[in-house]
Amino acid sequence: MRRTTRAVAALLAAGLAISACGGGKVRGAQTHQPTSQAGDTAFVYASNLDVITEWDPAASSSNEIIALQNIYETLTKYNPATKKVEPRLATSWTTDADGRKWTFKLREGVKFHTGKAMDAEAVKAAIERTRKKKGYAAYIWDAVKSIKAVDATTVEFTLSQAAPLDVIASSGYGAYIYDTAADLAGGKQDGGTGPYVIGDWQKGREVELTLTVFDGYWGGWDGPHYKTMRFRVSPEETTTWQLLQRGEVTYAERLGPQLFDQAKAAGLQTSETPSFQNLLVLFNTGTMDVKVRRALQKAIDYDGLIAAAKGAVAPASGLVPEGLLGHAADMTPEQDLAGAEALLKEAGYGPGGKQLTLTMTYAQGDSDQQLLTTLLTSALAKLDVRLDATPLSWNAQWDQGKGKKRQDLFVMYWYPDYADAYSWFLNVFRGMDPPSFNLSYLKDDAIDKEIDALPGLAATDRAKAETAYATLQKQIIQEQAAVAVPYVQRYRRAYAAGVSGYVDNPAYPSVVFAYDLKPGK
Repeated sequence: MRRTTRAVAALLAAGLAISACGGGKVRGAQTHQPTSQAGDTAFVYASNLDVITEWDPAASSSNEIIALQNIYETLTKYNPATKKVEPRLATSWTTDADGRKWTFKLREGVKFHTGKAMDAEAVKAAIERTRKKKGYAAYIWDAVKSIKAVDATTVEFTLSQAAPLDVIASSGYGAYIYDTAADLAGGKQDGGTGPYVIGDWQKGREVELTLTVFDGYWGGWDGPHYKTMRFRVSPEETTTWQLLQRGEVTYAERLGPQLFDQAKAAGLQTSETPSFQNLLVLFNTGTMDVKVRRALQKAIDYDGLIAAAKGAVAPASGLVPEGLLGHAADMTPEQDLAGAEALLKEAGYGPGGKQLTLTMTYAQGDSDQQLLTTLLTSALAKLDVRLDATPLSWNAQWDQGKGKKRQDLFVMYWYPDYADAYSWFLNVFRGMDPPSFNLSYLKDDAIDKEIDALPGLAATDRAKAETAYATLQKQIIQEQAAVAVPYVQRYRRAYAAGVSGYVDNPAYPSVVFAYDLKPGK
């Protein structure tokens, strides 16, 4: 979604990671809170976006995931190393043969931050409230027909159709378990079970959010832990780098290639991890000839984009990033200007044909999407095609895409809500009127039917699911030419030398699970 921003939040992944739309105002002129206090072990996270756009865990769909995943917990958690889910608030789970009945056993002795016990009734109430609120990510529970609290530690889900509920329950959005009686708006109280609680939130301040230890956390606090977590907003990479060097921040979410190399040379720790986030160029299937769309796919300088990123992105192959069910290893695109010219000629355009002017919108302030624009504009000019590209804030771009004056090409990033490729197909390519994120405006009943069958296949027959994903990607990319996928982002982090235990988890974009880390000097 996003994206990368989800839903209504104004948040697009800029540069080679998530960065602010419209922006880069330096906040250094503001008075900021100290990053450490006497007796305090603080993990200070430098974010280039404002942290909180939505406090309600039922409605969250944006950048606040980096904080909320430390406050709230889900029944399960995805492990990218094993490509499976593991226990979190649920200790075990079972399903029947057809994937329509799931039973979760809950961890005992867990308390919400409000003091209330986390039991089966509370789990039922949280998920039912999330569904009723109908936030962006509430769709993850669409297959759930009913929820039953069998006893205090047993929750039973009955589904209307098969779905991988164990993976769904690990979602970064829409799957939080929380005390529904808590005051969940405004940042004054939370209803989570996680290791941290809200300490202080001052929207617009340089140190926007402070989380403090929840003494009653079920995992306990024996041994070394970060007792405080602070989120410091630093839109400019150079400012983040200076703060990191001075020890005023512990962790930099994003550094460009040059500064990343400097961090390595300076003795800081660095991490490079493949992500589940890719760049999409969506083609208007309602206004452009399919031959023109195929020509556009061939006109993109994929190698040039990847070379310019200097290791911060990787070649894409199909819609689904590597590491997820459905990844296609034989669909890496290549630039082919001769092939693009031949297709344009067949459609009546190109050198010697009719003049063709196309419109494109992309994220304002995103240097990587600007590079895509520059390279594509140059390539198309050689083919006698004019590209009118307009940088817009996310809200403006999204509003235009959903309105009547629609663009020919729409550029955005996408990553899944939970570790499953279904998100791309359901949200971006299933027919939808009015459109939301289906900004290629693809409408194909047969494709829609195949998309609707994906969750059931993922739950009951992974081999058939792999085949279905491969077929759909060929239909959407090759036959319909609804999209081009220039690259998959690689997460590149830099953090203090004393931190141990850090692992980047692409299922939870840019989240640092601070409780799992050990502080050092």
